[in-house]
Amino acid sequence: MTQVPDSTLTYQSGFGNEFATEAIPGALPQGRNSPQLAPFDLYPELLSGTAFTAPRHENRRSWLYRRQPSVIAGRYRPFVQTLWSTGVEGRTALPPEPLRWAPPAFSDVPADFVEGMTTLVANGNAAMQAGMGALMYCANRSMEKRAFVNHDGEMLVVPQVGRLLIRTEMGVLDVKPGEIVLLPRGVAFQVALPDGPARGYVCENYGAMFRLPELGPIGSNGLANARDFLSPVAAYESGEAGYELVKKSGGFFWTAPLKSSPFNVVAWHGNLTPVKYDTHHFMTIGSISFDHPDPSIFTVLTSPSDTPGTANCDFVIFPPRWLVAEDTFRPPWYHRNIMSEFMGLVYGQYDAKPGGFQPGGASLHNSMVPHGPDGEAFEKARGATLVPQKLENTLAFMFESRYPFVPTSTALESSTLDPDYAACWEGLRDYSKN
Repeated sequence: MTQVPDSTLTYQSGFGNEFATEAIPGALPQGRNSPQLAPFDLYPELLSGTAFTAPRHENRRSWLYRRQPSVIAGRYRPFVQTLWSTGVEGRTALPPEPLRWAPPAFSDVPADFVEGMTTLVANGNAAMQAGMGALMYCANRSMEKRAFVNHDGEMLVVPQVGRLLIRTEMGVLDVKPGEIVLLPRGVAFQVALPDGPARGYVCENYGAMFRLPELGPIGSNGLANARDFLSPVAAYESGEAGYELVKKSGGFFWTAPLKSSPFNVVAWHGNLTPVKYDTHHFMTIGSISFDHPDPSIFTVLTSPSDTPGTANCDFVIFPPRWLVAEDTFRPPWYHRNIMSEFMGLVYGQYDAKPGGFQPGGASLHNSMVPHGPDGEAFEKARGATLVPQKLENTLAFMFESRYPFVPTSTALESSTLDPDYAACWEGLRDYSKN
């Protein structure tokens, strides 16, 4: 058997589709999933992302046909990664006020995607499959002969600087800033940095798997369309010895040696797969009469909780869009929200914080913490001539969760934490004539 070259990057289209792909013609069994002798003497292996008895429309699984099963590995020993924590670090007395971080600087200390990961805020409990963590990665080297598997949650990666070439068990994905990639729980992957140092955001989702939100009165089309999500085609490595496999499980990190590549899947079929999505394809919906709509109309993916309509996590983006509402304060209104909001900025300006919120930075507005446009944004919007306006070259996003976020001690002690964030509202005047 011969390997399909990595440079042949083609994709399959759709979200949650039943895919079938083979790097070698005839490698997929026909008529059954686990024949007594699989084609080319491959090993069938089932990867289940949901319980066997989950409703059919929610069940996610894929059959992998590989040169050796993933059970083959050396003994595991601890792997040191002290900045990537899981869930809430005990009890933290956190004032009910907004927080903001400047972009982290790149370090000269060698760090790959796993080594360069830092948890900023988190909630919930990975063992109970509830909640999420919001992290940032700063990497300056590729993962050489190292693969990573996350048992604690799926990972939604939002690149901000630098392209990522991600090899997974199912194939290869090329992801650049402006795109996102969703890596399922339990799938081995490796990240290379073809353009040099890379930085970005990660949602480590401990809860229900991300899915497309319901559209309700919007109808059958809009927001993120399923056809714009791209899944890799089968591409395998052979004869690659000396790999290190790093696993995250229960908040702890482990490493084991492998005698061959974990990316030895020659064919696979199913609906559990990594996917990437270009946010430029998002069909933005907004008001064409008056008032600023709720941010829920910008939801790309949602991880539901046991309370209908109240998400474990929503992934929301604020992409380029037209503003045309009449007699309306066009930036987001001042508000207090039962949901907790972690925000990041990929590029451009965010209209509610034109000066202080920088690309690569982050902010946290926890449940019921007041927030809204800073003084500069308010004054500009209050006196603006309301003509059609297009917000261009901008991409902000939000991880929104029903559970309050708790910053890590690393985040609270970071030199990037803005001690004067709340000062951006101090200039808001009392204009009342009473």
